[in-house]
Amino acid sequence: MTVLCYHLNHPDPYFNLATEEYLLKNFEDDIFMLWSSESSIVVGKHQNALAEINHRYVKENRIKVARRLSGGGTVFHDPGNLNFTFMRKVEKIEEINYRIFLQPVKEALEKLGLEVSSSKRDDLIVDGKKISGNAQHVYRKRVLHHGTLLFNSQLKKLKNALKVDLSRFEHKAVQSNRSEVTNIADHLRAPMTVREFSNFMFETIAKNFADYRVMELTDADKQAIQVLRDEKYSQWEWIYGYSPKYTYRNTIDTAKGKLNVALQIAKGKIVQSDWEGPISEKLSFKLKELLQGKNHAYEELEPVFSLLEAQLKQEDISAKELLDQLL
Repeated sequence: MTVLCYHLNHPDPYFNLATEEYLLKNFEDDIFMLWSSESSIVVGKHQNALAEINHRYVKENRIKVARRLSGGGTVFHDPGNLNFTFMRKVEKIEEINYRIFLQPVKEALEKLGLEVSSSKRDDLIVDGKKISGNAQHVYRKRVLHHGTLLFNSQLKKLKNALKVDLSRFEHKAVQSNRSEVTNIADHLRAPMTVREFSNFMFETIAKNFADYRVMELTDADKQAIQVLRDEKYSQWEWIYGYSPKYTYRNTIDTAKGKLNVALQIAKGKIVQSDWEGPISEKLSFKLKELLQGKNHAYEELEPVFSLLEAQLKQEDISAKELLDQLL
């Protein structure tokens, strides 16, 4: 069977993730795709997005947050990271395994002089450190396998963006396993640019197939993908609202003592809030009333605290500090 090979050049993570779903669900062919995105955090399908990201750091550094079609843990994308995707029709469940898809990637990396191994979680490892995280999704009889390749990624930015205080979240969502990572560029015998690396990986992996055809998205493809991008992948309801139910707890220091707050969240919305500590019953009731039904998002909560700023100030509570501690 001919394998269709796409080498995408689109920086938008929402468009790229929408492309994966579009090709998976609208094509019968086997597919290989290589792509990269601008700085973004991509959470797994069954994860609590807020529990995976350093919300303040992500907001300040304008890092996009996205949710993908597959399960597994959170990954960081930037122009120094390369992503590969394989799609294949399968007849038996035995055909759905990580080794089949990782082998051509591993062999290509070894041609660059790297010694590559696999971890128990099917990550690719160089010198004891992770260079690639992988995940899969099955749609009917088609399997999608995709993974990252840290080539020259901003690892400090990656670490800061994924630094989260997990003690504040109570949930049953899939949690990421943090691993020590390294860049491929630091282990090469001869230096390469990320573009050279991308071209090498695309050509080498494509030639691994007995019959392959280099493809480009048609105008019709792009239009359909853009719709999927706009209506699903870039939407708050998919990125945050798809998160499983969770409780967010925090203790805030105020001038009169410690204020304990618990937010019950379902489909990304606050269904209940409880306040205990140096706060009047009247203000507590007002907060419960105004927060109910609101998205657990800074942009939606900010107007609520602006509205209550005078009342909060009367009770020696900073509206800004309180808002900052609810995410």
